[in-house]
Order: sequence, then structure tokens, then C-alpha cells
Amino acid sequence: MHSPRITHLATLLVLSAVPNVALHAVQPLTADPQSSIPSGRQSSTVAAANEQFRVAVSHYQTGQYRLAAEELESLAGRMPRSFEVEELLGLVYSSESEDAKARPHFEAAVRLKPGLAAARANLAVNLSRLGDNSGASQEFRRALQLEPKSYDANHDFGEFYIHTGKVAKAIPYLAAAERARPRSYANGYDLALAYVRTRQWAAAQGSILNLMAGHNTAELHNLLAAADEGSGDFISAANEYQTAAHMNPSDANIFDWGGEFLVHHNWDAAAKVFSQGLKLYPNSARLSVGLGLALYHMGSFNQSVKALVRAADLNPSDPGAYCFLNECDEHSPAEADAVIERFKRYAELRPHDPKALYYYAESLWKTKQAPLTQASFLHVEQLLQKCLALEPGFADGHYQLANLYSQRQEYAKAVPEYERTLALDPKNGRAHYRLGQAYVHSGKKALAQKQFAIYQQWYTRHLAEEDKEQNRIRTFVYSEGGAETPSRRAR
Repeated sequence: MHSPRITHLATLLVLSAVPNVALHAVQPLTADPQSSIPSGRQSSTVAAANEQFRVAVSHYQTGQYRLAAEELESLAGRMPRSFEVEELLGLVYSSESEDAKARPHFEAAVRLKPGLAAARANLAVNLSRLGDNSGASQEFRRALQLEPKSYDANHDFGEFYIHTGKVAKAIPYLAAAERARPRSYANGYDLALAYVRTRQWAAAQGSILNLMAGHNTAELHNLLAAADEGSGDFISAANEYQTAAHMNPSDANIFDWGGEFLVHHNWDAAAKVFSQGLKLYPNSARLSVGLGLALYHMGSFNQSVKALVRAADLNPSDPGAYCFLNECDEHSPAEADAVIERFKRYAELRPHDPKALYYYAESLWKTKQAPLTQASFLHVEQLLQKCLALEPGFADGHYQLANLYSQRQEYAKAVPEYERTLALDPKNGRAHYRLGQAYVHSGKKALAQKQFAIYQQWYTRHLAEEDKEQNRIRTFVYSEGGAETPSRRAR
């Protein structure tokens, strides 16, 4: 959401100030009819106030907000019914992100000129920044009732809806702003972004290509790539991500380019992009995760785990790297000690996170690919039990606890854990098979055969499990991508 704008002062009548960027001549003040001060004294007071206001505007325009506030607060004390002073005070405090201090001044300005759309739009932006979405929406609507074709009110109302997650509602207002100011890059970008987020791929592509006629920017190529990907044109998407990364080789653009290859299983290309990116940004955790995933699927397990360990070290409390490290670690026993140490640290950083405890338990058990000692068994059992105490509905936790008991041939304990797993996750085919084995060892052959039959049916649909892995990669890529945000360019 943009800050309230000085451009709205173009409509002021008494202390004329700064329409757009240029400082216009200050209009003479008229005498206050409610004042008891003689008219002669009022005239000199008005002249002094005009000069002081001009100084405040100059400070505002040059970014000297503290000085501007001092001049305006002094004026406000002497001119409590000045719309211009209240509005500019609101703008000054807003520019310093002191939105709570700005609010009463914007509210005073609206009370003084309730029929001025620009004043209501400024108040709406201020309320939005303070988290008062209901009040902001109400003021935006009032501003548009007063001036339906206002670019600023329509654009800001559209951005308001984007930031509050109601992207579909943003589109009519951004479209109206585009009609009012067709050449606005910021509004055009936001409209295209709204089309992308609402999966209107053709509309998004059209808007972006129109913008590109006058603005060939990296962020437009990145956004066009997202629209191409959504429409199913994967080759064009990869080319646009590449163009964006070459035009602006930021961490985010490089990640998006490599992520496109990850999503479509072009592991070698993804590894090359992430490797080059890490030369520029060696401390990027997400690039390290991307490289780790690509290397894992290429069969370079030790290098994959090293990249994921590096990502975990760069951002020790972030769950992203640990999720994939947990999937890859058992293929790299050479890195077992390093992996266990990272999961131990993660569990210590997040002692009440069931997944952190689960990951640590699994690393102790599986990473070294060796039988557990009695002490290690008790430690893993304790971690899994604590994990399930924190989240009783965690199906994977029950499944691994059941496997732990089965490995120790404690089938009486394993069976109820497998049954609980399947009650929570009936599609876990491996749990059906393991439960069948536990039933065999418990002498329940009829029940075992039933579980084996279910497993066979599951196995024929095993590609669904590959889809699950694909979804994890896709979720990671899209959640870490950095390009699709409202434009902060000039309006």
C-alpha cells in the first residue's frame, strides 16, 4: 500500500501548496469569520502563516520531515481549523511511518472537507496501514462515490484488496485506474499481477505485453514467465525467467529461473543455475536448498546433503531446509554426523515443534544405517512420544514409532501404532504392508492378508506418491519465489 500523497494538496483552496511535484505560489489566506481578532491583525497573521506553511512544504519535499512537523505543529496550534495544515501534517507523519500520529490529522482533514475525495483516499491509506481494514474500505468507497474516475482512489483501493488477499476484488478498481491513466507502470503491473494470482493467464499475458511496449523491465519478464507457466507454456516460461535473471541477476530472479527447471524435473539445468547463483549469493539459503534438491535427483547424494546442511546453517530456525534434508539424509551415511548435529540443533531451537523432534528422531535412527543401541532406542522412542504428545494427529510420527517397535520385534506395541497411522492416513500404503507384517508375527494371518491386498492395490497407484514429492518441490519453489509483489515504481 502506497503512502498517502502530497499530490492531493492540488485541490486545496486556502493555503495552496504542491500539486504534483512543483511548489505553486501560496494563495493568500482569507480572514477567519469566526475569529474575534480584528481584520488588520488577521491579515498579518495570514501572511506569516502562508510563509511558515511554504517553509513546511519545502521541508516536506526535501525529506526533512522533522523540520516540517515542527513548523506545522506550530501552525496547527494557531490555526486549528486549517484543512491544509492537518492534511500535510498527516502526510509528514505518514512519510516517517508514524501512522498512528498521522491518523488524527487525516481524520481532522476529512471533517474539515468531507466532500474532498482525495482527503478520504489519504485517510483510507492511513487506516489500511494501521490494520483497520473495515475503516479503510469504507473511506475508499466514499472517495469513489465523490470521484468515481479518480486514478489514486481506484489504484489504492485495488492495492488494498491485493494486500488483504482479496485479489479478485482488486481487478475492477485497478482496471478503472488503468482507464484513468493508461500509461501508469505501477498500476499496469499490479493489474497484471492480479490477473496472474487469479489464474487469468491470457489477460495477464496481454497486460504484460502492453506494458512491455514502453517498459522492458526484469520484473515484467518474471511476471510474464509466471503467466506462461500457468498457461502451460513451460518453454516460454523458462526463457522469460532466464531473461529476467540476466537483466537483473538478483537472488529472487535466479531462484525463480532455477525453480522452473526444478518443477519440470530438468535437474541438470536447475543445478547449473543454482550453482551460478551461489557464486553471486553464497549466503542464500534458498539457492542452497534448490541446489541440494537438484543434486539429490541427479544421484549426487553426498553433495546434495552438503548443500542442504549449508542451507540449514545459513538459516538455522527455518523449516524449509530440514524438510528436504530429512528426505535425503539416509542416502548419505558419510554425512550422518553433520546431519544429526543439524537436526539436534533444530530440535533445541524449536523444542515445542513436533516436526523438529520427529526429524531429530529419524536422523538418530536412520542416517547411520546401523542398528540402534538400547540407549539410542530409548532416546528415539522418547523423542517420538514427545512429538506425538505435542501433536497426537501426526500420522508420520505414529508410523515411525510403529516401525521402531517392529524393528525391536515389539509387535504388541507396533500394531496399535500402525492402526492409529492408518486411521489418520488411510492412503499410506507402506503402513498397510507393515501392519500386515506385524499381524503375521502376531499370528493374525487373515488380518495380515487383508492388509497385503490393500497394499497391492496401493502399489499399482504408486505414481501418486511421486506426485506428492512433486507437490513438495512445487510448494517450495512457489513459496520461496520473490518476484510477484505489487510494484513500488513511480505511479
